[in-house]
Amino acid sequence: MRTRFAIAVALISVLHRDAIAQSPDARAAVIAVADSALAAITRGDVVALTDLMVPEAVMFPTSTRDGVTTYRARTREAQRTASMTGVVERGFTPQAMVNGGVAMVWMPYDLYINGTWSHCGVDVFTLVKSNGTWRIASLAWSAEQPPVCDKHPTGPPTKR
Repeated sequence: MRTRFAIAVALISVLHRDAIAQSPDARAAVIAVADSALAAITRGDVVALTDLMVPEAVMFPTSTRDGVTTYRARTREAQRTASMTGVVERGFTPQAMVNGGVAMVWMPYDLYINGTWSHCGVDVFTLVKSNGTWRIASLAWSAEQPPVCDKHPTGPPTKR
């Protein structure tokens, strides 16, 4: 009987911990980091974008052309010197999962360059908690065209 009680208490403890980890506050916190990253991209502020990352962060842009998907790898340091002028990237309907010090945000997006439609896809942020702060460990994204992906539900961005 004691063994069953101990197992039940352990199971309740795990379920309670996971419920706390998946709290709306935890999910909102990691989505806020992803939103901040897209806002930095839209401002063309590569320093602000890369400041949201751990020093070892890596990005994986992917695209599919003629049925072939390819990816590149880019370090945080390489991104820090990249130009992002004229880009408007808008995420929508993010989904987040959090457990302990690791989290993931899946966020569809669309992207315009100098006011002209470019592409859409999904951003996948992997985050880790460092000194009490959520930081981006990796960022992978797809670059596609509809109908494979969706444009932002509010239509094109307004002129700035």
